[in-house]
Amino acid sequence: MSEQPPQPDPSGYGYPNQPPGAQQPGHPPPGPGYPPPGYQGYPPPGYLPPGMYTGDPNAPYGYDPYGRPYSDKSKVIAGILQLTLGTFGVGRFYLGDVGLGLAQLFTCGGFGIWALIDGILLLTGNDHTDAQGRVLRS
Repeated sequence: MSEQPPQPDPSGYGYPNQPPGAQQPGHPPPGPGYPPPGYQGYPPPGYLPPGMYTGDPNAPYGYDPYGRPYSDKSKVIAGILQLTLGTFGVGRFYLGDVGLGLAQLFTCGGFGIWALIDGILLLTGNDHTDAQGRVLRS
């Protein structure tokens, strides 16, 4: 009787009793354009995705894709506060903009118009910052 060649494992994990990274029949050899043997698809050491806590006190919630630090304040909360309590400047006080908050408080939010427009801009914009100059989180 002739011996049959080994059949591929139906589970898709390769052949039994072979060391990790061994060349499997039917698989391309490692080389340019192919990951090294044993590559599992993990990010390189030290990589943190945007928004991940880094331990940096200047960026408590990490950095955005442009390298700007994220704030601990949320643009959604600031926008909702500005839409609901904007005549008292609460959204601006939340962000740390005391001067604008006082101006809105003394003018009743620009008779409501300034507060409404400011709330919409806070909710739809991407480059709003808090009092420390950090970009607001979504």
